Amino acid sequence: MKIKMRNIRKSFGSNNVLKDVSLEIKGGEILALLGENGAGKSTLMNILGGVHERDAGSIFINEEEVHFTNPADSLAAGIAFIHQELNLINDLPIYENMFIGREIKNKFGILNQKQMIQETEEIFRQMNVDLDPLRMVSTLDSSYKQIVEICRAMMSDASIIIMDEPTTSLTEQEIDRVFEMMKTMREYHVGIIFISHKLNEVKQICDRYVVLRDGVLVSEGEVQAVTTDELAYHMVGKSVRTETLSREKNIGEEVLKLEDFTFGEEFKDINLTVREGEIIGVTGLLGDGRSELFQAVFGAYPKESGSVYLKGKRVEIHSTDQAIKEGIGYLPRNRKENSILEDMTIMENSSITTWSKYSKKGLINFQIHESIFNQHRKSLRIRMQDPFDLITKLSGGNQQKVVLSKWLARNPRILILDNPTQGVDVGAKEEIYDIILKLAEEGIAIIILSGEAQEIIRVCDSVHVMYHGKMQGFLTKQEMSEHSIMRLAPGGR
Repeated sequence: MKIKMRNIRKSFGSNNVLKDVSLEIKGGEILALLGENGAGKSTLMNILGGVHERDAGSIFINEEEVHFTNPADSLAAGIAFIHQELNLINDLPIYENMFIGREIKNKFGILNQKQMIQETEEIFRQMNVDLDPLRMVSTLDSSYKQIVEICRAMMSDASIIIMDEPTTSLTEQEIDRVFEMMKTMREYHVGIIFISHKLNEVKQICDRYVVLRDGVLVSEGEVQAVTTDELAYHMVGKSVRTETLSREKNIGEEVLKLEDFTFGEEFKDINLTVREGEIIGVTGLLGDGRSELFQAVFGAYPKESGSVYLKGKRVEIHSTDQAIKEGIGYLPRNRKENSILEDMTIMENSSITTWSKYSKKGLINFQIHESIFNQHRKSLRIRMQDPFDLITKLSGGNQQKVVLSKWLARNPRILILDNPTQGVDVGAKEEIYDIILKLAEEGIAIIILSGEAQEIIRVCDSVHVMYHGKMQGFLTKQEMSEHSIMRLAPGGR
């Protein structure tokens, strides 16, 4: 199959998202579609996937013009779309999610559960995924939900598969697994459009690249002919830093201390100290327990035993509301399920943590909230039209910035950031790093939970490496390297 998109235009109100963009892909190649958040990548693919209709331009499949009015048209034409925001139904088991819209039935019209389960098991075996098809999707970690999405697309016999940031929440081992399957599909002449902000992955797996900036195609070519720095330059329009970041360090008194913090097998006997103005990292492999640990510190997850000390005073935190009042902020890993409220506006999402702070007799003072948000909008470079639009109108990276602005508005003394740059482009990532460094200079204690070793190395003063719920090792700034972190993460010494 060969697809040509010619002079595609798309606007949402006065916002011209795509301006005469042309793109080609054929079976057997992996095309990287690159650009900053808001550059138009997802919109272009939503047009190809039948989610949006184009305002102008043409789409050809094998030289024949086609018109998609809904996702079913696109899928019938052999195009499968793995969206950035997962589209699984939490209240159904995995195997039913795998066959939604194409259920297998017997001659009496009754669902053939046995065959659907068997075929799900078979694709999982091919992907080396250890999952029970009968398990409820609601019980899965976000990374495993992503794996299920990928497997579902692979079962659809599509000739072209669009992958919108499929590796965002996956571990290195899982990413390697996905890449092996992508290579296999390439051998069977399946074409893949790979959207990612991880330029090292682009260099590793992709054949060609196309870069969009502000809705315009600004660069394209062979991946092996460019460096990651050159790709970043095309995306942002300027050089992007890659060096380890430094700041004016002013480490103060101890602000958070955990002693023998424990909950079952999730995390055990955790001892950790964070001081004012310090940036510590916590990393490991999938299932290491770091998210559960700090959700417990934030009052969103239980703990069996152990102690939490804030400013030397022992406290028992039983709710997130109490944690917020104690000066703790938490940016969750799963933006769609735990961070944003899809039915609320950008402004409402950015101010929800401070409604009680700026209200009188139950009336919220939105003028104060708007003033605070406009400050963070500029500093975080949030790309948007109207702050009173629904937050779902923003790209994933801009949604992440709004979530960060929500916590900055609260002026926390401890800020826990779980994968703070997940789904954020290279330019915005540097801006978020600058914000983190600035907050640390102001005396806020920062805890960064991340599976990206380079992120930990560039930003953090030290790192705790977890393995199966335990602290496996501690590294200072001078000791940190990808090798030293990855030696500890799988249980080494």
